[in-house]
Amino acid sequence: MKPQVNIDILIAYGAFFKTYEKGDLLFNEGDEAKFYFQIINGSIKMFNTNDDGKEFTQGYFSEGQSFGEPPLFINERYPSSAMIFHTTELVKLKKEKFLKLLEDYPEIGKEFLVLMAKRIHHKASTSKDIINQKAEFRIQAFLDSYKKTKTKEYIDLTRQEIANFTGLRVETVIRALGKMKREQIVEIKNQKLYY
Repeated sequence: MKPQVNIDILIAYGAFFKTYEKGDLLFNEGDEAKFYFQIINGSIKMFNTNDDGKEFTQGYFSEGQSFGEPPLFINERYPSSAMIFHTTELVKLKKEKFLKLLEDYPEIGKEFLVLMAKRIHHKASTSKDIINQKAEFRIQAFLDSYKKTKTKEYIDLTRQEIANFTGLRVETVIRALGKMKREQIVEIKNQKLYY
C-alpha cells in the first residue's frame, strides 16, 4: 500500500520512527492530540470503552495508513483510544510540523481532504448497518467492509473482535455465524472464517 505521506518528506520535517508491542496504548480517549502517526508495518485499532467496560472498535489501520488526524486539524482531544494490535513500527511527526508540512505541500493537504471525506462517508454508511437490529445483517455488512481492506483469503479477526466492531455480544456473533454457515454465507474451516 502506498504510504499516506512520503516517508522522506516526513523525515525532512523532523519525523522519527518508533516500534510498539501488541497491547501498547498510543493514546487514550480525551488525550491531547500531539502527533501525526503513519504506520510503517503492523496495525493498530481505535476504540471506545463504555462505563461497563464494553469495547466498541472504531477502526483498524495498517501499513501505509495514517490515523487520528482529525483532532490535529481542529484542536480537539482524541475521541477514542488507539492500541497496538500487532507489533508495529510507526513514524511520528509533531503536530506543529505536520501542519507546516501541509501548508508547504498543498497537494498533500488535498489528499487529506479526500481521505477525510472517504472516512466520513464510510462511517455514515456503516452507521446505518450498525443500527440494523438483525445480527446476521450487521455481521455481513461489517465483513463486506472489512474484506475490502484486506487481501487474506480468510477473516483474520476473532469472534470477540467482530463483536467489538458490530456492537454485538460475542455469544450473539457465534450464534449468528453458525446460522450464516448453515445458510452458506460464510465458511468455517480449522477455526478460520471465510467470507
